[in-house]
Amino acid sequence: MGPTVTYEAKKQMHINVNSSGARWLVVFLWISVSAWGVGLGAKLFELVVLIPAWAANPPESFSLLPYGPRWPFNPGDFFQPLSALLVIGTLGALFSGWKTSGTYKAWLWASLVSLLVIWAATPTLFWSMIRDLYGASTGTRPITEAAAQSLAAQWIVYDWIRAGFIAVGFVCAVRAINTIHRAYAA
Repeated sequence: MGPTVTYEAKKQMHINVNSSGARWLVVFLWISVSAWGVGLGAKLFELVVLIPAWAANPPESFSLLPYGPRWPFNPGDFFQPLSALLVIGTLGALFSGWKTSGTYKAWLWASLVSLLVIWAATPTLFWSMIRDLYGASTGTRPITEAAAQSLAAQWIVYDWIRAGFIAVGFVCAVRAINTIHRAYAA
């Protein structure tokens, strides 16, 4: 048998669901978990279905890139609003959970750090590659076959790393919502 836990100790371990901060924490965590989950699913779909098609035989296969007039929907039109939801959910959870224990708050901080890494990497690494990939697919920026293969391989590696950060953000948000009953424990 383990150590005996008193009623008072148990009471301190559970969140006061009547507090305004706790209610907002739950709302923002649900937004965060939902947005991270949708983002992870979309990124995995992109990595498993879309990218193998356009990276199969570069530069010829670049015509299958999901950009330009042939595609009715740009992936950025999906991921940018989702990113706004992530900011709302992640920052909202951190601010409303500010008075939680340090151990609990670490999950909230880790989710935010994952988001910030993704935000920093997307314009600095990916946008220039998108420009080069799209230019190669339209002929406005012709590249050699070896350069096209290298660019596609680089995209795949970087995008899997980005998917890893999305997974970390999702796991942190899920962990936070699953252990919310311990959020205010000392």
